[in-house]
Amino acid sequence: MAWSQEETISRDEMQALQLKRLQETVSYVYEGNRHYRQKLDALGIKPGDIKSLDDIKNLPFTTKQDLRDNYPFNLFTAPPKDIIEYHATSGTTGKPIAVGYTRKDIDIWSEAMARTCAGAGITSDDVVQNIFGYGLFTGGLGAHYGALRVGAGVIPISGGNTQKQIMLMEDFGTTALTSTPSFLVHIHEVGEQMGVDFKKLNLKRAICGAEPWSESMRHSIQDKFGITVCDIYGLSEITGPGVSFECHEEQNGLHINEDFFYPEIIDPDTGEVLPAGAEGELVFTTIHKYGQPLLRYRTRDISSLSYETCSCGRTLVKMARVTGRSDDMLIIRGVNVYPSQIEAVILRREGVSPHYMVIVERKGAMDSLRVKVEVTEEFMVKAAADILQGDEFDILEDVSAVRSKKRNLQQDIKDVIGISVEIQLVPPGSIARSEGKAKRIEDRRKD
Repeated sequence: MAWSQEETISRDEMQALQLKRLQETVSYVYEGNRHYRQKLDALGIKPGDIKSLDDIKNLPFTTKQDLRDNYPFNLFTAPPKDIIEYHATSGTTGKPIAVGYTRKDIDIWSEAMARTCAGAGITSDDVVQNIFGYGLFTGGLGAHYGALRVGAGVIPISGGNTQKQIMLMEDFGTTALTSTPSFLVHIHEVGEQMGVDFKKLNLKRAICGAEPWSESMRHSIQDKFGITVCDIYGLSEITGPGVSFECHEEQNGLHINEDFFYPEIIDPDTGEVLPAGAEGELVFTTIHKYGQPLLRYRTRDISSLSYETCSCGRTLVKMARVTGRSDDMLIIRGVNVYPSQIEAVILRREGVSPHYMVIVERKGAMDSLRVKVEVTEEFMVKAAADILQGDEFDILEDVSAVRSKKRNLQQDIKDVIGISVEIQLVPPGSIARSEGKAKRIEDRRKD
């Protein structure tokens, strides 16, 4: 059931609301932000030129570099006295990006996350164990605000403390989880070692996000915990989590809160706006934000948009699950490769776990791809422990289980991505675990 009436209004009503808010946003940033005023003046655009939604294509793009160049606060439009909360990205790939929220922004963010919680089936009857990280990362507080707004109880445990997470699930009667999918997989591994049967707990549902993951991983988590898992999408630059969300009725595409965040799909090379259904780079304009509104922010995430009405009754446009990033995409021997494609193959195979690492190397003039995959304990028993040497299986031609597993994985991955890869099977627990976003790529070509 939808949380708010804006989620079910007609397309004409939505577009009228979007146009009004777009016009207000352009006027607001033109008058209050020097960076945008200079950009718009350079293009000869005045706020009064925005007469239809189609005119958005004339506005300038905003990139992550714009935010870095204006660090920390030069892209804030609201006066400093109105900023009541600050967040920032980690800055691991350059200068961090600062984000500022007014009281109205926090209210809008809470509303977006309330819709997200309601979409996943969370109500005032639930106890939400919030495993997303608190602090400068937007995940923890965003999920917290949304759960509070729908009236749920919140356990603000944040990330880490795996055994304590499990203890609280048992003792506090947790019914809903918010977490990165990879950490839920890790929790289940630890719980199994402790003899915990998660299906006997009160757990019913989860919201997962903050890292790329596949449909296969969703099914794996649902099967392991006996719960329903919904996807969530967001980014700090736009608001944090809650930009879009899945409904538990369909679990097929993410409803964009488009009355707050106007979406476009563009060709990442030309910047041309693409039609509905076409895959390209996702772009957002914040049309109901005050601390740090952004015009046409290039997310670099690859997705597509669908305007078909969902069976849940929501009329919000849907975005497809992000398949990769235009800037993180691996190009191997001229072929575009996304780690999520490889993950989907791995999770379809028995005998291997969801823990893997994609390693890109350059041998001479040729790029090569090696996929390091953990096997399960059951596979270890079948293949016999004496085939292990150090942290890697010895490639013994007479060990048929190892040879067959490698060959099958190699063929399946090649069928999906179109190039050959090397498979390295490693023992359980040998790939580093993450209590935040899982690291899946190691690109050694730069070394």
